[in-house]
Amino acid sequence: MNSFDFSLLEEGFTARDILEQKINEVSLSDDKDAFYVADLGDIVKKHIRWLKALPRVTPFYAVKCNDGKAIVKTIANLGAGFDCASKAEIQLIQNIGVQPERIIYANPYKQISEIKYAASCGVEKMTFDSEGELMKVAKNHPNAKLVLRIATDESKTVCQLNMKFGATLKTSRLLLEHAKELNIDVIGVSFHVGSDSRDPQTFVQAISDARCVFDMGAEFGFNMHLLDIGGGFPGSKNSRLNFEEVISVINLALDKYFPADSGVKIIAEPGRYYVASAFTLAVNVIAKKVMLTEQTGSHDEDDASKKTIMYYVNDGIHSSFNLISKFRMEMCIVRKKKSKPDEKLYSSSIWGPTCDADDRIIEQCDLPELQEGDWILFENMGAYTVVASSTFNGFQRPTLHYVMSRPHWQIMHTIQEHGTFPEVSELSDVHVSCVAKNRMELNSIACIV
Repeated sequence: MNSFDFSLLEEGFTARDILEQKINEVSLSDDKDAFYVADLGDIVKKHIRWLKALPRVTPFYAVKCNDGKAIVKTIANLGAGFDCASKAEIQLIQNIGVQPERIIYANPYKQISEIKYAASCGVEKMTFDSEGELMKVAKNHPNAKLVLRIATDESKTVCQLNMKFGATLKTSRLLLEHAKELNIDVIGVSFHVGSDSRDPQTFVQAISDARCVFDMGAEFGFNMHLLDIGGGFPGSKNSRLNFEEVISVINLALDKYFPADSGVKIIAEPGRYYVASAFTLAVNVIAKKVMLTEQTGSHDEDDASKKTIMYYVNDGIHSSFNLISKFRMEMCIVRKKKSKPDEKLYSSSIWGPTCDADDRIIEQCDLPELQEGDWILFENMGAYTVVASSTFNGFQRPTLHYVMSRPHWQIMHTIQEHGTFPEVSELSDVHVSCVAKNRMELNSIACIV
């Protein structure tokens, strides 16, 4: 098994216990830097859930979502494939021992030198959606196994991709005809419905359109045998859709348009699904500003002024929150040194540490009054966070602490060694009870942006 750094949780401990422990360790220090605790066992659970829910669909993890070595090594040990978008991502995955057959170069527009690199290291599966890209690949990687990316309906999706990628059905026919003339192999179709979709039916139309393109390919003599249904799978319980809603629709559509006896291999490119819920980010309140607005016409001394509070924390949009502003900030958890029952809530905003005036994490939410040194925890922070962070203004990225329970490590080992995973009855026992260890009181406040 590939080795990587993580702490094996002792029996009776959870990732949350480790987070609390690390906060307590710095409670008397001035150095209360932001940090992550990432539960690799959560990724193991997600993988098993995927295999049981989508038995016909092989996951090819989207490396761009989170390229941490502990993350990709865990997923590699579980036997998944990888969706890479660049030479650097291909190198990362091959350096941990993944064979080229388990990689799809899923970037429709590639630099010539990177196409040549893929050819030199045996990565053959790659996507395209234009005539220019088809000719470029034909010249620089004639043995490529091309996958035609088609456009989808993204009208009910937050993060839309079709403005940049995807061929229409009409264009697909012309591209297949040209591929035949260039004598380059087209083995399948891919699509991506976008991230944070509100409607799982978008998968149905996309799968139906893929079927049309498969039939076109057959007309031109292509043996098309690969369908890539892309990403867009929810990664946390608070997503607009739940995973079960999405996969029930997908399975029905696959059975209709690509039945099990069709000989078509089906893959997907989940990213957020695997890693979002595994990460919790702890940030520290480094400063606050209280603003009072006089209320006219009030005779109650307590209501004579309205208090709003700005909190400044040691992480922001130039680091962990760089690429997630278009998604909902589902929940932040306030961790106070001292807490009282029925505390009054104040209109609050949360700001990052840089001198950029736009470095605002949450525009408005209601919070109990916090003090410098208090902590705010952000859950579901594993997707498009660490990978997009910078050191703008000299502020360092949060440190990472990986943990995994012994039962999940054993499951990962079993999957890698034997290609099997435990039955449902066994999985229900794979948990570690939460034991309070010198915890301070926590208040949970939902903050919707």
